[in-house]
Amino acid sequence: MFKKLVIGTAGSASAVLGYGVFAQDEWVYSNLIMPVVHRVLDGEDAHRFAVWAASKKLFPKSSFSPTESLMETRLLNLKFPNPLGMAAGFDKDGEGVEGIARLGFGFVEIGSVTPLPQPGNERPRVFRLNEDKAVINRYGFNSSGHEKVYENLQEYKKMKETDCVLGINLGKNKTSPSAVEDYSKGVHKFAGLADYLVVNVSSPNTPGLRNLQAKAELKKLIRGVMKARNLECKKGEKYCPPLLLKIAPDLSDKDKKDISDVVKEEKVDGLIVSNTTISRPDSLKNENKKETGGLSGAPLRELSTKTVKDMYTLTKGTVPIIGVGGIGSGADALEKIKAGASLVQVYSAITYQGPVIAKSILQELEELVKESGKSNVSELVGESANI
Repeated sequence: MFKKLVIGTAGSASAVLGYGVFAQDEWVYSNLIMPVVHRVLDGEDAHRFAVWAASKKLFPKSSFSPTESLMETRLLNLKFPNPLGMAAGFDKDGEGVEGIARLGFGFVEIGSVTPLPQPGNERPRVFRLNEDKAVINRYGFNSSGHEKVYENLQEYKKMKETDCVLGINLGKNKTSPSAVEDYSKGVHKFAGLADYLVVNVSSPNTPGLRNLQAKAELKKLIRGVMKARNLECKKGEKYCPPLLLKIAPDLSDKDKKDISDVVKEEKVDGLIVSNTTISRPDSLKNENKKETGGLSGAPLRELSTKTVKDMYTLTKGTVPIIGVGGIGSGADALEKIKAGASLVQVYSAITYQGPVIAKSILQELEELVKESGKSNVSELVGESANI
């Protein structure tokens, strides 16, 4: 009798899980599948498994197709099928771009990619804060390097099936003496493969990197990297990708003003706001809050949204912004958009909601756009900002 009960219960559980996976049921993932993953795998192993699964296209393709007239976004001379992207840091080496795009994302940003391979910091370096729906990481720009990532992306281009936009986030090697040289190498290497390029000076896990956000250093860096980009443009045979700058949320008002001045003066094509934070809100409950590294997830939402709004205001809405930090729902995405983001990205929320996160956010966001009475999501950009 007991054996039959166990077998019956196991069978029922398997049926529920099977249904949840293929029906892409958010509740099943959030309440059943992801908690099991957390018990079986630590943060980094779960991350690596997810990237591997994406590279093998093991996740079912999203069953939701956003309404083109409402959700298609044109920005940076590019057409984004919808405004939701996967942020850099998830697929660091460009191994699973197509598998990620199949989940419903309108664009995927890979990286950060460093010129030479480097292992990053020692493990453990990824910590879940379950009660806070947050993650702390101190990966430290672990990267397979330009050559391997270039090879991966060439393979992706050959088998690409979706109309997903590809961003490549560039980093510098930890021991490199020249940031300008490292970022410029990335531009020269990937200008022909990327739909857009990102200069990441905001990771808290590479010593001295955030110092590049200071006005004089930033101006020197941007000028050097823009020169490299413009050289690629002049070659003619290569597409000329827009160049964006990714900044931290831990900035003073003066820092933000200085960055906005440099971005406008040097004609940077866009901003990504923001990276992880080194701050620790008093609301954090999980004991892992003591770990060093960058905090992402739900506790970052308000700070990153404020930074989006501040940068949108300082640039008077003339510099396109991709908003990232703490997005876990369509309402969160709309909050970023109203603050001034033309596009939004997620990453940490997939830790708790699983691979159905894109479908869930896009369904809710589309309904909210319909309720607003607007004909396209882009009409809501900056609605709550004061310019």
